[in-house]
Amino acid sequence: MNFRTSIQLKKEHNQIDYDSNLVLIGSCFSENISKKLNYFKFKTFSNPFGILFNPKAIENLITKAVNKTFYTEKDLFQFNERWHCFDAHSDLSEVDKIALLNNLNSAIQITHKQIKNASHITITLGTAWIYRFIENKTIVGNCHKVPQKQFSKELLSIEEVSKSLENICSLIKNINVAATIIFTVSPVRHLKDGFIENTQSKSHLVSAIHQTINLYKNSAFYFPSFEIMMDDLRDYRFYTSDMVHPNETAINYIWEKFQQVWIQENTTSILKEVDSIQKGLSHKPFNPNSEQHQNFIASLQQKIIQLKKNYNITF
Repeated sequence: MNFRTSIQLKKEHNQIDYDSNLVLIGSCFSENISKKLNYFKFKTFSNPFGILFNPKAIENLITKAVNKTFYTEKDLFQFNERWHCFDAHSDLSEVDKIALLNNLNSAIQITHKQIKNASHITITLGTAWIYRFIENKTIVGNCHKVPQKQFSKELLSIEEVSKSLENICSLIKNINVAATIIFTVSPVRHLKDGFIENTQSKSHLVSAIHQTINLYKNSAFYFPSFEIMMDDLRDYRFYTSDMVHPNETAINYIWEKFQQVWIQENTTSILKEVDSIQKGLSHKPFNPNSEQHQNFIASLQQKIIQLKKNYNITF
């Protein structure tokens, strides 16, 4: 008997190879795919403002990056002895206000350049639920543990999400008409919103993405990370102990599906070579000074030099 229904996916055109420039923005699942791409030494740029969950936060980042709109001190606030920005993840927060300001504006400049030169831009949406700072009605990317009473919580409608995604596509195309945009919905379960609320949120995201890609045929696509997790794997053994996040087995499986759809077949031998080198670099010898290990290191370095020469891959 077959106890699973395996999802069947077709290859897309304009696939990724080692000449591709990749930008990944969005929820923590985009971090997982980014780590895989980084491991295999693809040219990857990921989440300059840290993890962003909702489409409005992602739209805000891309709007500022494309238009080179820089931050000023009035965009920052101090809380719990650190300086924060509601547009960015807490990972970017700093003790020093000027350091945070410099980091944010540097990220804006770099993101503009990366979007302009990108061959593929992957947008991973986590939730349609947004938090609005009551004081100025602004939708935030991160609450930074500011008391909940200072925010209102809202569910974006399908139309609101769709409009946001259309704006994202339009902004990207304004400075990079050739970019391929890949949308996906994170399989991470936002159960703090509630079971029913999480399902409603994910359905709004999926519906809005499909409305958007219908407007941008041949340049915007959908990769079904959410459906692979929910309908193909469909078992708690594929989750971490929190029963919310996909575990390593699930991430590897979804990566294999992404590779099948979006990575060019002629890179397979290079992927295997990079994987072999990565495992070699992480190998811990019993005797680092032995002749055998020194020969192993020399062989590894030669392989690295050859990959750099043939494919401009840097370790």
